[in-house]
Amino acid sequence: MPPTIRSRRSHRLLAAAAGLATVGALAAAIPASAHQDRGTPSHHHGSGRYQDVQLLSFNDLHGNLEPPTGSSGRVTELQADGTTKNVDAGGVEYLATHLRDARKGHKYSITAAAGDMVGASPLISGLFHDEPTIEALNGLDLDVTSVGNHEFDEGAKELARLQKGGCHPTDGCYGGKKFTGADFPYLAANVTDEKTGKPILKPYWVWKKNGVKIGFIGVTLEGTPNIVSAEGVKGLKFGDEVETINKYAKELQHQGVKSIVALIHEGGAPASTAYNYDCDSPGAGDGISGPIVDIAKNVTPAVDALITGHTHQAYACTIPDPAGRPRMVTSASSFGRLYTDTTLTYDRWTGDIARTTVKSANHVVTRDVAKAADMTSLITKWKALSAPVASRPLGYIAGDINNTGTESQAGDLIADAQLAYAKSVDPEADLAVMNPGGIRAGLTYASSGGEGDGVVTYGEAYTVQPFANTVNLVDLTGAQVITALQQQVSGANEASPKILQISKGLTYTLDLTKSGAARVVAGSVKLNGTAVDPAATYRVAMNSFLAGGGDGFAELGKGANVRVGEDDLAALGAYLTANSSAATPYPVPAADRITVVQ
Repeated sequence: MPPTIRSRRSHRLLAAAAGLATVGALAAAIPASAHQDRGTPSHHHGSGRYQDVQLLSFNDLHGNLEPPTGSSGRVTELQADGTTKNVDAGGVEYLATHLRDARKGHKYSITAAAGDMVGASPLISGLFHDEPTIEALNGLDLDVTSVGNHEFDEGAKELARLQKGGCHPTDGCYGGKKFTGADFPYLAANVTDEKTGKPILKPYWVWKKNGVKIGFIGVTLEGTPNIVSAEGVKGLKFGDEVETINKYAKELQHQGVKSIVALIHEGGAPASTAYNYDCDSPGAGDGISGPIVDIAKNVTPAVDALITGHTHQAYACTIPDPAGRPRMVTSASSFGRLYTDTTLTYDRWTGDIARTTVKSANHVVTRDVAKAADMTSLITKWKALSAPVASRPLGYIAGDINNTGTESQAGDLIADAQLAYAKSVDPEADLAVMNPGGIRAGLTYASSGGEGDGVVTYGEAYTVQPFANTVNLVDLTGAQVITALQQQVSGANEASPKILQISKGLTYTLDLTKSGAARVVAGSVKLNGTAVDPAATYRVAMNSFLAGGGDGFAELGKGANVRVGEDDLAALGAYLTANSSAATPYPVPAADRITVVQ
């Protein structure tokens, strides 16, 4: 998902403010003693041979300290009769309680994460450069995490500050207190400095207790530069996930660490959206696809389990390693809605995990448990600091405006807002396009605080568009516009299409029964009912991420006569203010600009 630098917005705003479970288990069993910690006596620290170690994990929190709203705050649960139901989930007050309850009775327990803990965060965290989320993770007793692509939203220097502490170089110390940084290590094994070739942060970390040693290697997806603003990854190189993990697994083995877990910010897509879907049915890993499958099949058998993320999906699958042995691969959705509980049985005689007994289950972070008082206090503190900005009303909506579907209601709204802004600075502007990954949430009609139903506050709009991109204008030929639309479904985006959200007046047909660029039906691309002329020049508005060729849209990066505009969230706010009132709220968009053939 496309990040960019947020310091501009945060600085401005702060100045203004001052004014049941899914279970994957490996088939065979070893002696019952493995789960009783009573194996054959040995000289290994006077303990039994086998020791169960609890591994709790989650991923893609994205600064969601408060319970996320709308569809972002629910998970789908498969029922015994084959039907599904939605369950409200998430919020660090509840996540803390669930994790603490899960740890009870487990002397050997580790909590790990697989990246994107920060970035694309709601205003309560994003306004303060995600310091609140780091504080929350410290309170959750997170032991270790890999970096994700969003950890680079504000660049490597800011990531280093989140790790080590220190006040923000522009906005200073919040509440007059120095930020202490993360109590846990961020792992970035495959992120190296272009000049030195060395990882910018630790590549691995070893957890130790009473002779039990488990190594963790952390990587993010190799394609991070394709989905992050160029400024955020300047001077950095992102290496192959498999090669990097295999390299450091050997290094750990040389150090006598034979139990290894990989934390990978890359993932897959299960065949069902239900968190408790059995993705090992009918066979190991049969119900999951995507990049993590090839990664899992090629990561050295020395690695005993893969904790993954990035795709915001839920799964606990076994995928065969290169030796053909099943190995657990998990992901816990996103936004703190789930956590995964994995049992690793450590063999004190060999120093390795008894892989045949690994069990894993995803659990819902339900909201029917007591809130953790320390997390409530943390939220209260930061919410008070952000309130003057967050509660400001921007406009009114007639109903929920969702960010789901090939063409989303929120996508239509944002594209129209960007076109309106573009026309205000250049009357020759013709159309606007918006990347779907930049729309982080929908707008919910129900009141989120005391503002009233239908009122859109700045805090709510910030959750939708948190990146502080600018709205840029460029000249593109009609041929380039068509090529850009074709790049949605071809090249780097063919396997996983990224459908641009388009402004009013632009229409075309997308035939998903075809393949590659042919999915954009020839001759169907029209502007205000007239076919787009390949030879004509069009003035196109888009955010700065797309204008840099992000998300595989190389053609959009070739625009001429570039004009860098204002903040994209400001454009959305101004549009809602101008086009809605309490008496005439903004109507829910029809999302009917793209005709989809399936």
